[in-house]
Amino acid sequence: MRLTYNDIAAHLGLSALESDLALTVAVTDSREAAPGALFVCIPGSRVDGHDFVPAAVSLGASAVLASKPLPDAGVPVLLVEDTVKALGSIAALWRDKTRAKVVGVTGTAGKTTLKEVLAQVLAVRGKTARNALNNNNQIGMPRAMLTTDGDEDFWVMEAGISHEGDMEELSAVLRPDIGVILNVGAGHTEGLGKKGVAWHKSRLLTNLAPGGIGLVCADYPDLVRDARATGAELHFFSATGRAVEYRASYAGPAPAAADSAAPVAPDAPDDRRGLYHLWLDGTRCVVTAPFRGEYGAENVIAVAAVAHQLGLSNAEIAQGLTQSSLPVQRFNQTRVGQWLLIDDTYNANPLSMRRMLDAAAERAAGRLFVPVLGEMLELGSQAAEEHEALGRHVADLKPAAIFWKGGHGEDIRAGLTRGGYTGPWFEVYDAAAFASEWAQLSKGVFAAHKTGGVALFKGSRGNRLESLLQTLTGPEAVRG
Repeated sequence: MRLTYNDIAAHLGLSALESDLALTVAVTDSREAAPGALFVCIPGSRVDGHDFVPAAVSLGASAVLASKPLPDAGVPVLLVEDTVKALGSIAALWRDKTRAKVVGVTGTAGKTTLKEVLAQVLAVRGKTARNALNNNNQIGMPRAMLTTDGDEDFWVMEAGISHEGDMEELSAVLRPDIGVILNVGAGHTEGLGKKGVAWHKSRLLTNLAPGGIGLVCADYPDLVRDARATGAELHFFSATGRAVEYRASYAGPAPAAADSAAPVAPDAPDDRRGLYHLWLDGTRCVVTAPFRGEYGAENVIAVAAVAHQLGLSNAEIAQGLTQSSLPVQRFNQTRVGQWLLIDDTYNANPLSMRRMLDAAAERAAGRLFVPVLGEMLELGSQAAEEHEALGRHVADLKPAAIFWKGGHGEDIRAGLTRGGYTGPWFEVYDAAAFASEWAQLSKGVFAAHKTGGVALFKGSRGNRLESLLQTLTGPEAVRG
């Protein structure tokens, strides 16, 4: 950002300094403070940012945003009632001073992946900024906005919600030129009340910039209904063949690129990339994208629709998708011996679980398929029902064995039983237990299958399933 103390003070209705000073970034961690930084004091349940003002100032912070008087701060203090709301207000001020076309992204499953890939595609045309990974709440998103230089052509900002009113607050700060809603399903339902996920996600469209539009997936009837009710100008995309402006379908694995270090046959498939047919408002093209499977069509067409609306040519869109890669812990693939290990450990909800399970089972293609799964958190009253449904879904995929970490194991087991699954089941509590059970399977069930298989690691963040995955990939790995 390029704001002054007095710019911010005037915006917040506070007194100006006689001698103004320039501020270039907002930080909430005192360890990130430096000259030009505005240190924002965030009160928390365990620590209070106000206690770290001396540390921030010692590292050069130029000013402080606080909700309690700090007479001995040593630097100018912007005193407000609520520092989080004030941070958002400052980000909105900075948004008004930039020339960037702003894209707001939300959805239940895959929104971080969409944001990351879209930013890479738009970078083909011009300078692009995005929020890092999933820093998408009322603190993370404004901070990301305030780290921008102001001369970008595009901003791509993800908005994530877990409570009623979250999206209204985020969209009022961002005021996107294009609001994208990728999909809707059960996720964070514990805090969203009775209006439904689609209604809350659609609040992104209630604070569009003048002339702004919504890009909405047509494959979710409740989302289409609630998005239309906002009165925003809408355009639609589909991954299921609906007759709308933007459509995509999966056409199979992409041919592997030749590599001098690892030569491949001309027709060998790429483990990590797929071909997708796109229909972009009357034109057709085929693209290679960093997804492999049907699940990727939704992300690919959402990316292409936004880029098309922002003026990129089909060739630029294809180039950007070819060059792009997925963020960490999102269907990242590693080969260990005869096993393909898929790391999708960042987070999980019922929609993303089903999609990644289907994609991983497809990759197994007749070989062993082993889901290593963790509890889906923040589902509230729907938790038992959703875990049982997940068990039924897993049973349909005919896995060779199943590992589970976290709560609701009894509900998963009930669903597996109803789905007819009678194979090995292991409820593990730590990496050591997982490694032990995997080693036993490697001597038994797995040993009979010389072609190996595919193991998917996926669960909500609190399960830390990457620790289980590391037992198969690290220096002390168990080999099967």
